[in-house]
Amino acid sequence: MPHRYFYAVVLVLTFAVSSCSIGHALEFENVEKQTRQFIEWERTIKLTPAQEAIKKEALGAMPAPCCSNNSAYTCCCPCNLSRSMWGLSNYMIAKQNAGVRAVQAKVAEWVAFVAPNGYSGDTCYTGGCRRPFHRNGCGGMKPDQLVF
Repeated sequence: MPHRYFYAVVLVLTFAVSSCSIGHALEFENVEKQTRQFIEWERTIKLTPAQEAIKKEALGAMPAPCCSNNSAYTCCCPCNLSRSMWGLSNYMIAKQNAGVRAVQAKVAEWVAFVAPNGYSGDTCYTGGCRRPFHRNGCGGMKPDQLVF
């Protein structure tokens, strides 16, 4: 599927882009704990217009894993998977001064970490909103009702 290929290419770019060393400070180790943290960053880290432009360029070029006919910047709705990607992006841009390629690489790495078997691209349209990430799901629709 094209979106799986895109995420694989971005992961390869992690090692090819020199600015990606910025993202190395974030290691993925605990889906539940880090999802909660990233969603909190989405809620609390406010980006400047210039920073938001970086986020839009980075995520706008990536298909949303759960609804690949939308970008990761918009998704079809603010599900918990999207919130986690947005919060991770906010942190990297605001706190680590990350650029487009570094954000893309780290978000792709996060998606691969939470769903090692990948996404179908139609999760949101096939009842996957309440499934955990690792089962081709959105992890729930409300930050206070995460599904693991």
